[in-house]
Amino acid sequence: MSIWEYANPKKFMGWTRPVLPWLWALAVACIVTALVWGFFFTPDDYKQGSTVKIIYIHVPSAMIAINAWFMMLITSLVWIVRRHHVSVLAAKAAAPVGAAMTVIALFTGAVWGEPMWGTWWAWDPRLTSFLVLFLFYLGYMALWAAIEDADTAADLTSVLCLVGSVFAVLSRYAAIFWNQGLHQGSSVFRAGRPDSVAEVFYLPLMLSIAGFILLFLALVLMRTRTEIRLRRASALEARMRSA
Repeated sequence: MSIWEYANPKKFMGWTRPVLPWLWALAVACIVTALVWGFFFTPDDYKQGSTVKIIYIHVPSAMIAINAWFMMLITSLVWIVRRHHVSVLAAKAAAPVGAAMTVIALFTGAVWGEPMWGTWWAWDPRLTSFLVLFLFYLGYMALWAAIEDADTAADLTSVLCLVGSVFAVLSRYAAIFWNQGLHQGSSVFRAGRPDSVAEVFYLPLMLSIAGFILLFLALVLMRTRTEIRLRRASALEARMRSA
C-alpha cells in the first residue's frame, strides 16, 4: 500500500477518526502533568528564581511555532509536486495553530526577558526573525482568505510558504549565525554541557514538549478534517447551483 493513499480524503477521514481522541487524551495528560510537576515540584533557579519555570511553556511553544512552518513547507511541496488536496489543507489547518504558538512564545519570552534582560523586547536577530515569521503566518492566512478559487489560493500560499521558510530557519539558527544579541543558543538538547538545562528541570520540560507536539498533531488533524468537510460542502453547493 502506498503512503499516498492516506492522502485520499476518504481514507484520511477514516483513519484520523479513531486516532484523534487518543491524541487529545495523551496531549492533555502530558501537558497537565508537566506543568504541575514543573511549576509546583521543581525548585527555583539560583540565578533566575521562579522565572525559569516559564520554560515549560515558552520552549515547547517556540519549537512548535518554528516546526509548524516546516511542516507547512513539506505539505505545500507535496501539493506543488503531486497535487494532493489533503496535504495543502493540512498546511492551511496548521497555520493558525503555528501563529498561536508564535504569539505564546513571544509573550512568554517577553515575560521572561523583562526581569532577566531588563526589557520586554530587543531587536535581537532571533527575536526579530521570530516576529517576521509571525507576520508570514498572518500573511499566509490572509492570502487564503483573500482568494476565492481554492486551487489558486493553494498555489500562491505554497509559494509564500517557501519564502517564509527562510525566516523559520533564521528563527531556529539565528543564535548560531550571529554570535551577538541577547538570546542564548540552544540549551535543551545539549546534555552534559555547562549551558544545558539542569536535570531537575529537564524531565518535566521533555514531557511538556511531548504534550505540545501531541496537541499540535491533534489540532492539525481536527482542523484538516474540518477543511475537508468545508471543501465537500463548497463542492456540493456549486453542484446544486449549476443544476
